[in-house]
Amino acid sequence: MIDEGRGACILRNDAYAIVVRTALEHFDGERYRLIAWVIMPNHVHVLIEQLEGFPLGDIVRGWKSFSAKEINKVRGLRDAVWAPDYHDRYIRDGRHLGDAVAYIENKPINARLVKQARDWPYSSAAVTNAGVDARGPGN
Repeated sequence: MIDEGRGACILRNDAYAIVVRTALEHFDGERYRLIAWVIMPNHVHVLIEQLEGFPLGDIVRGWKSFSAKEINKVRGLRDAVWAPDYHDRYIRDGRHLGDAVAYIENKPINARLVKQARDWPYSSAAVTNAGVDARGPGN
C-alpha cells in the first residue's frame, strides 16, 4: 500500500513539500478552485473544482512540471519525480464531496503519521485549522 511509505518518499523533505504546495496554490482561483489536498511522503492527493477552459490534464501537467523542475534543481538531479499518469475521480454529489475531503485530509492519520489531521503540516486540514478555510468561501 502506498501509505506504508514505499518508494523514495522524497516529499518527506520539507523543502520539496513546500515546492509542491506552492505549485498547487499558484493558480487557485484562476484555473481551478483548490478544495482539499494533502502532500504525503511519497504521493499527493488533490481535490479541485476545474474552472471553464482549463482541462484537468493541463492542470496536473503544470503542477508536475513546475514541481519536478524545482525539486530537481534543489537535488541537483534530472530524475523523474512523478509517475507519468494520474488517477482522477468525478464527484457525483455533496455527500461524495464530503467523503472525498475527509478521505484526503485523513490520509496522514491512516498512514500513522499524526494523530489529528490538522497536525500534518502539508494539508488543507492544517490550513483550515490555522483559520483559513482551504475550501473557499461558504464552506
